[in-house]
Amino acid sequence: MTDKKESMKIGWNFDNSFSRLPRLFFRKIDLNPVSSPQLVILNYPLAKSLGLNADALKSNDGISILSGNKTIEDGAFIAQAYAGHQFGNFTILGDGRALLIGEQITPLGERFDIQLKGSGRTPYSRGGDGRAALGPMLREYIISESMYALGIPTTRSLAVVKTGEPVIRRTLEQGAILTRVASSHVRFGTFQYVSQYGNLDELKELADYCIKRHYPHVKDDENKYINFLNEVIKAHASLVAKWQSVGFIHGVMNTDNMTISGETIDYGPCAFMDNYNSNTAFSSIDVNGRYAYKNQPIMAEWNLCRFAEALLPLLHENRDEAIKIGQNAISNFYDIYYSNWIAIMRSKLGIFDKESQDKAIIEDLLNMMEKYNEDFTNTFLALTFNKNLDNDMFKSTEFDNWYKVWQERLSRQSQSKESIEQLMKNSNPAVIPRNHRVEEALKAANEGDYNTMMNLLDAISRPYDHSDDQEKYSELPKPSSCPYKTYCGT
Repeated sequence: MTDKKESMKIGWNFDNSFSRLPRLFFRKIDLNPVSSPQLVILNYPLAKSLGLNADALKSNDGISILSGNKTIEDGAFIAQAYAGHQFGNFTILGDGRALLIGEQITPLGERFDIQLKGSGRTPYSRGGDGRAALGPMLREYIISESMYALGIPTTRSLAVVKTGEPVIRRTLEQGAILTRVASSHVRFGTFQYVSQYGNLDELKELADYCIKRHYPHVKDDENKYINFLNEVIKAHASLVAKWQSVGFIHGVMNTDNMTISGETIDYGPCAFMDNYNSNTAFSSIDVNGRYAYKNQPIMAEWNLCRFAEALLPLLHENRDEAIKIGQNAISNFYDIYYSNWIAIMRSKLGIFDKESQDKAIIEDLLNMMEKYNEDFTNTFLALTFNKNLDNDMFKSTEFDNWYKVWQERLSRQSQSKESIEQLMKNSNPAVIPRNHRVEEALKAANEGDYNTMMNLLDAISRPYDHSDDQEKYSELPKPSSCPYKTYCGT
């Protein structure tokens, strides 16, 4: 165990509120030490914002904590219980290979979970080894940090440590542990779990806990549980709209991967679209496209229905009335989502105000992009800078007609051309973590070369810079007869 003096040197400042909930929600965990931990990457800016001493984290004592080899005196060291609908089927889950070491209170008074992912078996492992491989852990680090830079609510990555031990997946791979940071790891599935196995008092205690932690402005409301549901609906309507605006496909939108805080979590089979196709689904196990790009808003609404079902006893003492309240709340999801989505899409096209014609302008562009197989990110960049307009779509009469309508729309605004261009620059990223660049970085990292990954991280950490050194990251992959697939390896 790390003593108090060493813990203070690193900057740990834990207040473990989740551990004060009933034992139904978690289990204390014994450590599963690894043989020879080695730090691969540390997120210095994140460490600083958390109030942690990065140099101390790089010490043997710090690495021992990040690898799950050593406890901290004031730490929690628990695995959380939850359930979930996986591809529509309900199952009992829980942190099968994740360990919550504590809730860090930052210098600004904010609270963040510090969790080790891949740290070994827990009572919820269901036969798994509880470990993780280096490639998937680095992949989560890269993509979650990209999401953060893009301004999309997300869990973040503090560090990746190699364990010095192999793990067996499709092949023999290097083991690793990711340190994940989140506003909390409470999920829709946490409520589903207590709905299945707990009682009304425990459900109320969990809801009160989440309200206090994430939505304190409703805690004194007369109908606080209804307003709590409304707040979670709003958070996810906004989140999914942001996903859609950058072509991000989560890949595994199970209810256990939807957080109460509205943060993106679980970067397993996720990826960003290159060529725009609304049916795009990357996950190797999503054979029917349940979580395809076009279905993400639909599935978010479906998941919110399951969350509302778990909350029913708190919405009204009469079940029929509770169902009506839940249905009324959920019925607002699409309007809130659409309001968020069209606002972002207007910005991507330099539109400041609102006109009824805007939806058609946006949808006509997307339909053309899909018809001509145009790149999602680069199309908006081409329109932003009025260059590289030499692809088939841009040469078509269809595009000429659309372009005239768009320009006429812009001319009806009071903003200057410079303001319009700046809005588009601020709304259209120059770089996303393209799949071939991520795979290139992971291949090099598995061979011991981390420079490719560090260069990629530098580029995606400032997506709206539009600098010359980022241009190579906008290049498309070479044509391939094999569609890109992702796996639930994380």
